[in-house]
Amino acid sequence: MSVREDFASVLRGMATDAGVIDEVVRAARSQSPPVARLPEAETRRHVALVLPVVLAREGDLAAAARLGADRAAQGVPITALLHGVQAGRSRAAQIAVVRGRAAGVPEQVMLAALLELEPRVGALERAVVNGYRTAELELARTARDVRFQVLRRLLHGEAPADEDVLQAGLRPDGLFRCVTSNVADPVQARAVERRLAVCGGVFGLVDGRLAGLAPRRPDELGGDVLVVCAPPARLDEMGEMYALCGSALGAAEARGLRGLRELTDLAGETALAAQPALAGLLSRTLLGPLSPDDPFHRELAATALAYLDHERRLDRTAAALHVHPNTVRYRLGRLEEIVGASPGTEGTVLDTLRWWWALHTWLEPAALRGG
Repeated sequence: MSVREDFASVLRGMATDAGVIDEVVRAARSQSPPVARLPEAETRRHVALVLPVVLAREGDLAAAARLGADRAAQGVPITALLHGVQAGRSRAAQIAVVRGRAAGVPEQVMLAALLELEPRVGALERAVVNGYRTAELELARTARDVRFQVLRRLLHGEAPADEDVLQAGLRPDGLFRCVTSNVADPVQARAVERRLAVCGGVFGLVDGRLAGLAPRRPDELGGDVLVVCAPPARLDEMGEMYALCGSALGAAEARGLRGLRELTDLAGETALAAQPALAGLLSRTLLGPLSPDDPFHRELAATALAYLDHERRLDRTAAALHVHPNTVRYRLGRLEEIVGASPGTEGTVLDTLRWWWALHTWLEPAALRGG
């Protein structure tokens, strides 16, 4: 195999390499704040589709056109989109050079090969722009775009004119529930939007996720959809409601929750999730002697957490864990022996909170703890 073929093999390997995809995603998000506001999985989905088109010459430019169209529907400005694309392109080229050198490919061979890719890269960027402009024109032809623009402005804390609010189908003096969801894919978003629209209001992709304003509480959607719904509020409060719903959505996703969730029901999880450093400190302070790699220690911590979740009742905890109450009592005792304290004793509400937070943090997977 020639050195030129060696480098072509390097590029083909990069096209589907999860580590490369992660690097390109990080680069795109770091250089484009509007792209960074999108769910990371949404950016990764597009990068995984587009990289093979350029690096492995597999597939066509339709994937790039879809990227542009999706970003237009999600309200990402074209300049921000191109900043993200170009940052990802630069990072991919850097990785290609590093891997080419490791494979012993001469610099001039790599330079020639990367220059040969330029027409393909240029065609990809044009396809992104064309897809964006086409979708933008289609949106502009409908009243939906007017409604979406009003919705985005309200959720970003701006104050549209009353006539624009009325044109969007909202009452300037009305009370509405801010609704956010984990739905990012535009195709899925349209299907979910139709179901949410039964309760009235305005919905659309805001910062890459389906969100909206509803005059009443939406119905349950089922499936893998997570929806956070705020209490009724005035339109001039929607910026604050939207920010709170976004934080609550992140906290709920981290716990694997699904379905329709009230913002106020997630208040505790949302507030605690905003202080990860304090959570780690508390966990280490209360549970330092426990080893995350010890199955018995994890069993003790899980039992203590279940005990707190079931109002410190041995019978209810035992029923939830399918064990005898004496087993619960024994595990709480062993936990106290190891760490020097236990949530098994009565305490104040704040004592309970500290133990629950520490146990919940300690039991999280290492990826969620940042470890």
